[in-house]
Amino acid sequence: MSSHIVTPGPYRATKLWNEVTKLFRAGMPLKKHRQHFRVYMNCFTASAAVDWLHELLKNNSNFGPDVTRQQTVQLLKKFLKNHVIEDVKGRWGMEDLEDNSQLYRFPSTSPLKTIPNRASVLRKKSISMMDRESFFKFRGSKKFDKEILENVDPEAQESPMGSSSSEMEHCRELAEDDIQVIWKNVTLTHLQKVVGSGSLEDVLDPAQVNPQFIVYNMTKVNKHGVVSLEDKTDDLPHWVLSAMKCLANWPKYDSNQPSYPGFERDVFKTVSDYFYSLSQPLLTYQYYELFVNILGLLQPSLERVAIEALQLCTLLLPPASRRKLQLLLRMTSRMSQNVDMPRLHDVIGTRTLLVQTFSRCVLSCEEVDDLDELLATRLLSFLMDHHQEVLQVPVYLRNAVEDYISYLKSLTAYPGSGVAMPIYSFCRQISTQEFEEQKLSVSQTALADLLESLIKDKTMSVKEKKKKLKLFQKEYPDIYSRRFPTTESEAQLFADKPKIKPPMLLSIKKAKTFSIRN
Repeated sequence: MSSHIVTPGPYRATKLWNEVTKLFRAGMPLKKHRQHFRVYMNCFTASAAVDWLHELLKNNSNFGPDVTRQQTVQLLKKFLKNHVIEDVKGRWGMEDLEDNSQLYRFPSTSPLKTIPNRASVLRKKSISMMDRESFFKFRGSKKFDKEILENVDPEAQESPMGSSSSEMEHCRELAEDDIQVIWKNVTLTHLQKVVGSGSLEDVLDPAQVNPQFIVYNMTKVNKHGVVSLEDKTDDLPHWVLSAMKCLANWPKYDSNQPSYPGFERDVFKTVSDYFYSLSQPLLTYQYYELFVNILGLLQPSLERVAIEALQLCTLLLPPASRRKLQLLLRMTSRMSQNVDMPRLHDVIGTRTLLVQTFSRCVLSCEEVDDLDELLATRLLSFLMDHHQEVLQVPVYLRNAVEDYISYLKSLTAYPGSGVAMPIYSFCRQISTQEFEEQKLSVSQTALADLLESLIKDKTMSVKEKKKKLKLFQKEYPDIYSRRFPTTESEAQLFADKPKIKPPMLLSIKKAKTFSIRN
């Protein structure tokens, strides 16, 4: 039952489905079974499949120990519908599997889901994290000037960098829109650094990130760090807030509220019904792929990285969604730790019930996804355990933005200093052929420079130099032949070396010594 962690990237849910399908097909024990006076070879009972798959999911780091037996049954129903398994009579396509002794088998081939090929789309992306309307680099040093010149529109390079007209054009006060763009770019840059280079590519569209949401979620919070909404029409209804407070503070609820056997279950149903009635999950359909990718970081060794990534991702949410998420996680966390909380279900424990009930309210895909519930369970369980850290305002992000804004504002006070305000720049899109040609040209130039450095190295012995040049010739014959087109030119490298004569040995006779007595 060995498995590997499916790393972040596009279509991670599909990759996880294929991973579980292959593991289940490879590891599920097959036996001989007798049913209705007939013997069936290489099959298994539904209950045995539930037992085996449940253990696999709980021990698989992509899903975690909070996966329930009922969720495993639901996944096996999806397997039957998608023809990963079939009954012993060859029937499939329905979700009528139950946790019983019904016999099932694997078809000749278990179909894997197709992962779309996005190579052509990736080639068209010249900027992975910043959209063209918001991506800019600061011009204020030689380093930044060089980067800008490499990426700026060629027409903009015609005017001198230090001309007064250019300075007057770009030196201006920062507007509110500029500040919001800075918030957006700094947030996405930090997120990119946290999850690793390239991990966000194709799972987050920067053009759809609303910088106003980031600024609001960072600045409009109460003393507990919960978002305060100015427009109360988007807030939780009063009766829902009252019900949530009742459950979070149980048994210290309002004495004016009724008290009868099963009252807490009715209150819980009131809260769950409200969240199920929402038009979107709290993490929104837009960011489904983003949060599914963050699930790849929910490993013990990457816990701090996952917390920081979720901190930044939840800042992208609409303020009303972030507030609802904060209040829901505060309630569920307190309820799961409250030993005085009466049982809300006859069979299922409180924590398991909370995760099962609200997981799809937090994370789900707009299109039906067969692993939605398992992935949402994994994420909600982590959020409940770390909600205070995940949903607090990251101070380091605010400081980074404020420092950058202060730096930009200080430049406007010196318009004649030759330092201009940020300008918008972009990478010119090139064809695949141009990209390959440039890549080849750069690599060959670097190798040619390496060869030249070997030739001119005066500290290296002749024997060692000949040895290294021979290795270079073997690995890169084309580059070597361009440098030494003929054997004569190669021989000339060592032909002109002056021979060092051996030192002259002078025999000096010892002079006679004379004594005074002689």
